Amino acid sequence: QVQLVESGGGLVQPGGSLRLSCAATTSIFSIYHMGWYRQAPGKQRELVAVITSGGSTNYADSVKGRFTISRDNAKKTVDLQMSSLKPEDTAVYYCNAVHQFSSRADWGQGTQVTVSS
Repeated sequence: QVQLVESGGGLVQPGGSLRLSCAATTSIFSIYHMGWYRQAPGKQRELVAVITSGGSTNYADSVKGRFTISRDNAKKTVDLQMSSLKPEDTAVYYCNAVHQFSSRADWGQGTQVTVSS
């Protein structure tokens, strides 16, 4: 089991930037595919970005060109750099880890991002 702790959420104005970070507690971080998901009020949780154990990335169309996911296997962290934020980016953002071999998924507790003037 992986324990995930997100940080970096907050209130930001439209057009602003924010960086989320997720710290993982696990013996071998590099074998996990990592992702960021978000859930807005009244909506289903949706994928934002993923980065595989090999470093390949994929993004939701709504955030392409604005968000960047990265990982540091030595520090056991995965970050989400968010730029040109829009009010529709407002949501609780969750960190996700999927074991490369067993496909077991673990989630963080979430961090609130609010984009508003």
